[in-house]
Amino acid sequence: MPHKRKDLNITGPNLWYLVGLITTDGCLSCDGIHINITSKDEVYLTKLKNELRLSNKIGVKNKDRPNKAYQIQFANRNMYDFLLSIGLTPAKSLTQNEVIVPDEFFSDFLRGVIDGDGCVRKWTHPTNKNEQWSLRIYSCSLFFVEWLHEEINYLFKAKGRIHREPRKRPRVDMFILKYGKMAARAILDACYYENALAMDRKEKLASECSLSYRGWSKSKTVFN
Repeated sequence: MPHKRKDLNITGPNLWYLVGLITTDGCLSCDGIHINITSKDEVYLTKLKNELRLSNKIGVKNKDRPNKAYQIQFANRNMYDFLLSIGLTPAKSLTQNEVIVPDEFFSDFLRGVIDGDGCVRKWTHPTNKNEQWSLRIYSCSLFFVEWLHEEINYLFKAKGRIHREPRKRPRVDMFILKYGKMAARAILDACYYENALAMDRKEKLASECSLSYRGWSKSKTVFN
């Protein structure tokens, strides 16, 4: 009698948030069953584990090293096969292309991407003293960044730019999808809504960005 596959019972916004997180900060093992999520924030992984009702323990990677991080790994063939079916693959960091995400859940997927490999930054302009904001998403796959750029443009009417950052070690270019303050606010408003599963630190920055309006009267990066 064949072994019955276990279902994680993760659906809706939480499922697509998890997909976004795995796309950026996750990894599909080549064994066809294991899925790994890595973060430097142990508190965040604990929150993720509790919200998704995962029973797996949080482990430590690179213990006693400067690049110490935490990880949660679980084995589920149903989830693994689902991730393959929507476009994820093992060893995806350089080759990840588009992901099949329903439009209604794209904001949840994108929130997972931002919590994984995104950066929300604020600073004060040295001349006009206005508060400035930016949203950046990093990836070594140009295919993925270009697809993400098109989807955000289409769904959020927010314009960004792709920058290439050459690196010597490792010898792989980094691609950065960058949005200025008003485009960043439009995206963050859509992604970090009330009671959404998110990393606390980035949720706090998204809220601050949403409430900051000084000097934000004109924009060429948000359109109707």
